[in-house]
Amino acid sequence: MQLVSVDRIREARALLADVVRRTPMEHARDLRKRHETPVHLKCENLQRTGSFKIRGAYTRIHGLGEAERSRGVVAASAGNHAQGVALAAALLGIKATVFMPERAPLPKLAATRGYGADVHLHGEVIEETLAEATAFAERTGAVFIHPFDHPDIIAGQGTVGLEILEQVPDVGTVLVPTGGGGLVGGVACAVKGLRPNVRVIGVQAEAAAAFPPSLAAGEPVRLTDLQTMADGIAVGRPGPVSFAHVSALVDDVLTVTEESLSRAVLLCLERRKLVVEPAGAAGVAALLEHDGAFTGPVVAVLSGGNVDPLLLLQIIQHGMTAGGRYLKLRLLVPDRPGSLAGVLTRVSELGANVLDVEHSRISGRLALGEVEVALNLETRGSQHCAEVATELQRAGFTVL
Repeated sequence: MQLVSVDRIREARALLADVVRRTPMEHARDLRKRHETPVHLKCENLQRTGSFKIRGAYTRIHGLGEAERSRGVVAASAGNHAQGVALAAALLGIKATVFMPERAPLPKLAATRGYGADVHLHGEVIEETLAEATAFAERTGAVFIHPFDHPDIIAGQGTVGLEILEQVPDVGTVLVPTGGGGLVGGVACAVKGLRPNVRVIGVQAEAAAAFPPSLAAGEPVRLTDLQTMADGIAVGRPGPVSFAHVSALVDDVLTVTEESLSRAVLLCLERRKLVVEPAGAAGVAALLEHDGAFTGPVVAVLSGGNVDPLLLLQIIQHGMTAGGRYLKLRLLVPDRPGSLAGVLTRVSELGANVLDVEHSRISGRLALGEVEVALNLETRGSQHCAEVATELQRAGFTVL
């Protein structure tokens, strides 16, 4: 299979000049200290439609002939590709039909409709949605716009790589969130075509990582179970086109845990003031998991920022827990007046903030004259959690 060339990516950039934003590059000083090398964040979460997807979608749809345009386009997506296709079609005056899972986040659903697409909800998982979109294309003649497995899509996404090389000329490693492989494949085409020594690394959610087994097998392998908060990169099987680009050009594909993804979202929000969805924060999650593992300077692509506010709240809480910012303790204390006050006083002295308290005399493990106290505390990190537990134990309270 012939890979997408740098010249083709340059043509896509010229096409996209008045369509997409040249997104900013943010210097992450806190991550620089951690890795002892400059770390930059490529903010595609600030792109039109909130993700990089408009780059590939517009490039692909613009390349259609007049007869194809007259039949309209159809796509299947949980959100970001849907919005990219909807806006691209609207800009080009083409009818767009988009199929989304029945439980698609409401903000992504509203945005896709807002860009003018005719939206249908179908299926519990994206594979069911994809099948329905494909059937629609066969029935109506609409052109199916694949989210990642087409050379034009890869060329459009590759424009991110050209911008990275211009914004950070001495870049040593590029970390790219990876689902189906269109973005990392395109970035690798651009970067390797111009700077072969720069490492390009894909990052997948550990619970939805199809590339490691696919690369090991030498062909795309389908996963049977995808359980991750990073729905934007939860792809069960790479396509043949994207797989060919990743296997030929990408240096490595790493996986990250759900805890690291939530911590990465929290870090972007808290330290960089950037709203990033879990999939978009995968590169930052890799930086949190692998201290000093990357040749610098490092660029992590923030691929998208479209996240449901309710999910964002859950992710923040999850990230704070993973980062040691919450502590749950169960204590045995004497059943006498003032014992609970003594516990809370000591907690206050230790600098922890009490979120809630549960006081119970009903438990099979309680001895006569004991009560059980459950505490939910806000703390300052993992070391502080250990300190609070140790000091309460030293104060005479039994920590369970």
